[in-house]
Amino acid sequence: MTRLQTEYQRLYLPPAAGADNADALGLIGADGRVRALVLALSRPADWDALSPLWRGVQSDLELPAPAIAVNGVDAFELWFSLAEPVPVAEAAAFLQGLRQRYLADVKPARLRLWPDAAVPAASPGPARIPALQPATGRWSAFVAPDLPAVFGDDPSLDFQPVDDAQAEQLSRLASIPPDAWQAAQAQLQPVAPVAAVATAAPAALSFPASSAVTAHAALQGPYQDPRRFLLDVMNDPTVALVLRIDAAKALLPVAGAPR
Repeated sequence: MTRLQTEYQRLYLPPAAGADNADALGLIGADGRVRALVLALSRPADWDALSPLWRGVQSDLELPAPAIAVNGVDAFELWFSLAEPVPVAEAAAFLQGLRQRYLADVKPARLRLWPDAAVPAASPGPARIPALQPATGRWSAFVAPDLPAVFGDDPSLDFQPVDDAQAEQLSRLASIPPDAWQAAQAQLQPVAPVAAVATAAPAALSFPASSAVTAHAALQGPYQDPRRFLLDVMNDPTVALVLRIDAAKALLPVAGAPR
């Protein structure tokens, strides 16, 4: 493999993909899991609109910077790399969380997310970068963080990028480790409205035997006060951390309300 192929495999290909697969896209593994996530903004390609997401995943979510690419046609793309593959649905939910947090004012038609739970898995995924784009006769490429603004609304190159330079861009990137991935997912989970929590609380108090969460000493129920239930969940060290975080988030809007 070339250095560029090696870096591409390090960041984006499933673990089973080897040298023989280096020239194929093959971003979804045989087990239906992915390590690459791609978010593209087009029509027009607007780095001013996309850059807050690129900065936010680093400053807010404390994740490694995703690669920045021009797709040679109509979009800026962000390529995220995971250290460990995750199910397609989990990756799609993460991208939707990013969209809702950082691009809520952008029309959905301008965005392309991959993977996308609403799109069949057999549908074409993101095109390999770098590559010549037949539709425009121009090239896609990974670019340095200080370059996107230079492209304006024309996210393409009129010359073939040098493979070693592309490999150098990718060599500076790191994959998202599992613990950082889980923490970022927890931050991107939407906070349930208080009314919805209150309505759902009685049902939530019935812990089926098959549930991943079982009743603990601190959760004695039955509860008439949904807020009391959420406080007990948040303060119970035997409850899964993600559920304790969700309970804390649900309490935030009413933290100053009279008891």
